[in-house]
Amino acid sequence: MNSTVFEMIIRVFGAFLSIYSFAVLLQVPRRFVLQAGIVGAIGGFVYLLAIHFGRGDMMASLYSAVAAAVVSHIFARVYKTPVTLFLIAGVLPTVPGNGMYQTVHYLIDGNEAMSEFYLIQTLEIAGVISLAIFVVDTFFQSERSFLELRNRKIQKNGKNSGFGMLEVKKGMC
Repeated sequence: MNSTVFEMIIRVFGAFLSIYSFAVLLQVPRRFVLQAGIVGAIGGFVYLLAIHFGRGDMMASLYSAVAAAVVSHIFARVYKTPVTLFLIAGVLPTVPGNGMYQTVHYLIDGNEAMSEFYLIQTLEIAGVISLAIFVVDTFFQSERSFLELRNRKIQKNGKNSGFGMLEVKKGMC
């Protein structure tokens, strides 16, 4: 096995283990802690894969946050729970904690140029994480609105419009 692949497997397992532990600290219900860990591992894997293929930190964070948000929405619908239960823990591997550390470190050292560089980079990464979550959430909300509209039309006309047996129940995510 290639050392890069082995290292990536170890890092993904580390992401899973850390997110699993973090979900326990956040008091995620026990029956969903494993799923939260899986979302974190997927987010961490996508981040590492993007970095491996030469994407920068910002694009890797965007891809990772999109993957975590999509899987969180899918899990929320499967388990009929709020999306945030999985999403908060899931995007944790993407959060730019090192950037904030470097910002404060260089600020204390008196190197304002490097402090400013890391602050801007950290804010950019935080922005793309927010953007990714917003875009995925908008997609899932528009999909839900489409299904609700279609169901109302079917109920009004009393016939199926060719979309199959798709239904959205009130009260779901």
